[in-house]
Amino acid sequence: MEDDNQVNTQTSQVDDLRLIALPSAVNCAEMFVRFTLAEWSLRELIDETSQLTTALVTAAVDSANPETPGFITVRLRLSGESLVAEVEDELASVPPALAPGFAGGRCGATALRGGGTLVWCELPLPGGVSANAVPLPRRSRSRRAQAEHQVDETAEIDPEVIKRLLTGLSNSDLT
Repeated sequence: MEDDNQVNTQTSQVDDLRLIALPSAVNCAEMFVRFTLAEWSLRELIDETSQLTTALVTAAVDSANPETPGFITVRLRLSGESLVAEVEDELASVPPALAPGFAGGRCGATALRGGGTLVWCELPLPGGVSANAVPLPRRSRSRRAQAEHQVDETAEIDPEVIKRLLTGLSNSDLT
């Protein structure tokens, strides 16, 4: 595993989401990836990153004990000329075996020193863009004032994602 100081000096942006290793985590992870990459103006990477991330989260959920599931963290990092998608499983003792050729071989898995595992995939940023050049969202103090000025703008809603989300929620055992 890389030295933490080295990772911090190379990472330009990071966002993560902590989930319980239950089947609903797969849909939540996909929505997190789609939202984050849209916010980072990296829409052309959304489909591939979503597929890779949901495969990694599915593997973590499948290996979890359904009686006592642990936490998983889904993390997206911009580093150098790459987008790195990571899934950290706090309870796993052995990293999952990745199929040969998974993510074009741009992936890996390791056991963490303090326990758990980390699996990641690396995707090149489009058109030779570097992580420092990715336009990141700017947060204003008053989101309400900003929204009033953007009345004509509509959000893109992927009906397939909404359909899968609703199906997943209706199939989950909430009792």
